[in-house]
Amino acid sequence: MNKQQFNKREVIRFKRFSRKGYSLFSCLGRVVIVGTLSVPTIAHAKANSISIRTDMADEDRPQYEVTLDDVEVSGSRAPLALGQAAKVVTVLTRDEIQAAPAQSINDLLKMVTGADVRQRGPIGAQTDISLRGGTQEQITILLNGINICDPQTGHNAFDFPVDLSDIERIEVLEGAAARVFGTSSLLGAINIVTRKSSFNKVSQHDSSSYAQRSASETPRSASLDLHIEGGSFGYLSAGGGAGYENGRWNHRLSGSYTRSDGYSRSTSGRLNSDYHGGKAFYQGRFDDSSVTVDWYAGVSSKGYGSNTFYSAKYDDQYERTTKLYSAVQAETKGWFHFRPSVYWNRSYDRFELIRDNADACPFNYHRSDVFGVNLNSWFDWMLGRTAVGAEFRNEDVISGNLGELLNLPKHIHGTDRDYEYGINRSNISFFVEHNVLLRRFTLSAGFTAVKNTWNEMNFRFYPGVDASYRLADNWKVFASWNTSLRMPSVTELYYSVGGRKADKYLKPEELSAVEIGIKYVSPALSASISGFYHHGRNMIDWILDTSLGEDAYWQSMNHTRLNTLGFETQCTADLRTLLSGQKILRRFTVSYAYLSQDKDLEEGLQSMYALEYLRHKLVSKLELHIVEALNAGIQYRFQDRTGTYTTASGDVKNYCPYALWDVRLSWDKPRYSLYAEINNVFNKKDYVDYGNVPQPGLWFTTGTRIRL
Repeated sequence: MNKQQFNKREVIRFKRFSRKGYSLFSCLGRVVIVGTLSVPTIAHAKANSISIRTDMADEDRPQYEVTLDDVEVSGSRAPLALGQAAKVVTVLTRDEIQAAPAQSINDLLKMVTGADVRQRGPIGAQTDISLRGGTQEQITILLNGINICDPQTGHNAFDFPVDLSDIERIEVLEGAAARVFGTSSLLGAINIVTRKSSFNKVSQHDSSSYAQRSASETPRSASLDLHIEGGSFGYLSAGGGAGYENGRWNHRLSGSYTRSDGYSRSTSGRLNSDYHGGKAFYQGRFDDSSVTVDWYAGVSSKGYGSNTFYSAKYDDQYERTTKLYSAVQAETKGWFHFRPSVYWNRSYDRFELIRDNADACPFNYHRSDVFGVNLNSWFDWMLGRTAVGAEFRNEDVISGNLGELLNLPKHIHGTDRDYEYGINRSNISFFVEHNVLLRRFTLSAGFTAVKNTWNEMNFRFYPGVDASYRLADNWKVFASWNTSLRMPSVTELYYSVGGRKADKYLKPEELSAVEIGIKYVSPALSASISGFYHHGRNMIDWILDTSLGEDAYWQSMNHTRLNTLGFETQCTADLRTLLSGQKILRRFTVSYAYLSQDKDLEEGLQSMYALEYLRHKLVSKLELHIVEALNAGIQYRFQDRTGTYTTASGDVKNYCPYALWDVRLSWDKPRYSLYAEINNVFNKKDYVDYGNVPQPGLWFTTGTRIRL
């Protein structure tokens, strides 16, 4: 699962051929193929455009032969190939995404070792995702490198306008990342990269690619892909996408609709985990020899029964969210790369504590508008690669109950109420980074300077440095030290209803992180192990004083400190290479993460987030090629969470460890796929990711995908 590769740049030059035993080719001990490549082809080839074309490979050939190390990942301000990046970046490829027994991006991230996916409902209804013992507020969520975090709350951060079929890869950067992504990336970032070429997923036997065509050709192509799947609990999902490419212009439009009856009922007998929602996404691209321009527009809208999501006392809650997304990016080419982007996101949120009964409890309405400008640039010179940039981001939230009183209330569409409260804040960031790229050594160092208008804070500086050294062709050691910060969400500052009391004077969270590790990569086996230590100051959490009994309430506050110690290890084996005489076993992956936090609460106090973390997480996956086009995948996940939760009756319970199995069986052809999936194979029901929120048992899904 972790595509951890090295960028090997050794160049072998020779002047004479010879068949002597001491000749160059004989000394290499390998078969050497000599070929020529024309100058026009070199001038117009793009390594990064073919490096992710794993779909072109013959299915019986080991994957490492077509997975190059020139995929650029978002681990630094200046783009670096995955093999060059000094910081650990986990990449979920398109092949892995298509083969996984998953119905949402949230499901995919469950197999990332350092990710804690706390699911309140399936199909991505409402899921909190964190990294390395943090909370859902402490990571940055990006779509094609654009920050789409919601300043109101991190609960709705994963309302993506894209379907799984639109995704090219998912990048997960763990650890403090302020100098790369600015505020909110206290413990890392998750970047969703979408498909852009209509040449994706053509026949596996067609070896041509856009990158291999000469400049004199004007490629024109249209593509269409459709999918439909259904399963347990009235689940149905259908959608598709169409792409068109004409020379320098590329367009893709996609959409999907998903619904489910849900798997549970309230005490009154009503369905309370039902789901229905739709997505639509358009992206265009213009690409020539001097500039590349990308533009995006998307919408995601969903409504779902949120049973006991936010309060154990009410088992028939409901939430409706809508997110509008738009962005324009560009990048100049040449020795100096200028990469500006402009984006605007709008989010609507309606929460019903008692479903369809505003008289008993008024609904909560919120609207968030985020406008941002990001100016990034980088260039190569004799001392390495340098990046400088700046970002301006304005966050405006208006609400029925969050923020300060507005001078001019704004009407809530479709109701007889107004947005009476709100908050507006701007964040200004400056970035400087320099990368030294030597044959065996990579060093990336820089800092971010941040100023936010919310609390009239002065500029604060957060430095960091990442380094890696390749000991040999297959071994690399790496180390990093980074600092980061996160501004409080509007919910943490002002949510003082429903048994909660917020503190609008909360301080920003700050973190210092150290990590060291070693990697091994070969065609047959890749493995890594790393250890890290985080020291957090002013960490924000919701605390409940259980000694107050029925009068207890959740209060947002800054912890004085929170120390986290942990390590992660993973191993991936290409079984077709290790066991070359067989074709059934394809690949096996196993990974494990351990965490320990030392913040001790006083007796009788309960933490909602910061001290409920996964102490142990073990994930593994086995991929099989059974016969002809028949493939299978088996996934296993074990989790042991520390912490407690309070039931509706007031009892305090410990989280219990649990293990789940998922399987997928598929018949894969170049133009279509038929598949069946079973999540939670052994129908386990007595487990929770959040206290008082029941999880579904066995979930069966079957479907088909067609590519034209």
